[in-house]
Amino acid sequence: MDNLADIAVFVRVVERGSFTLAADDLELSRAAVSKYLTRLESRLGARLLHRTTRRLSLTEAGAALFEASRGALERIEEAEAAVAQFQAAPRGRLRVSAPMSFGILHLGPAIAEFSREYPGVTLDIQLDDRFVNLVEDGIDVAVRIGMLTDSSLVARKLGVSRAVACASPAYLAERGLPQAPEDLASHDCLVYSYLASANVWRFLSREGREIPVAVSGPLRINNGIVLAEAALAGRGVLVTPSFYVAPMLRDGRLTRVLADYRLPEFGIYAVYPQKDHVPPKVRVFIDYLAARFGRRPDWEKF
Repeated sequence: MDNLADIAVFVRVVERGSFTLAADDLELSRAAVSKYLTRLESRLGARLLHRTTRRLSLTEAGAALFEASRGALERIEEAEAAVAQFQAAPRGRLRVSAPMSFGILHLGPAIAEFSREYPGVTLDIQLDDRFVNLVEDGIDVAVRIGMLTDSSLVARKLGVSRAVACASPAYLAERGLPQAPEDLASHDCLVYSYLASANVWRFLSREGREIPVAVSGPLRINNGIVLAEAALAGRGVLVTPSFYVAPMLRDGRLTRVLADYRLPEFGIYAVYPQKDHVPPKVRVFIDYLAARFGRRPDWEKF
């Protein structure tokens, strides 16, 4: 790095035609400028400047170095300006990872509006239920739902989604309405297979007593949208985050059951690897999602 500093001082001296003026520009002493030039000439083994009391002039070696170095320094300055511009305004490619179903149902409409508001940001969205490594996969931001385990990442909570138990009116007319969690043992239950304890649903009574219920049924599926469709088709009782089924509960296609018992809440988070110097494109995207999902979102209105 000393090489670059020496050359930068040399170029400024030539441009200004004076050690004193160059020293003023660089906020250095004249002696320090002279030291830079002496060190550069010593390292190169060549005299670069003819110095007289009246003027400076380039040697042949100095002229060659000046022509080659001035363009390189200009490109460095341009690169620094470009980086500063990226830090000043949201722009550039933003790679986002999100769960498949949540991405389809809720992130899709959000990113369409975000893209209109921030046209300088190019979104690269990857919808995948697998657990991605942000650093290895080059992801800027990931949306994650549920418990967070990787403490090396920075996390910001965007919102929550309650779990709800529900079934179609046709299913309930045929099989009856469960009055207590234990009644689910005699019902067909639709199981989300990605959960570690998929076949045990945990309810809380009004007194806070946990009621674990072992469930079984005709379908075990790793996708919440498909499970909701199965519930609509009358295939059984479903416990799922409200962001999957809120519209169906509002219009009566699904009926909430066991509403007197509480079910877990699912935290929705934005996670990202940087702790310092967060790029504007990352910051504004997370702020946008927090504003959209942090208020009482549509999936909590049923």
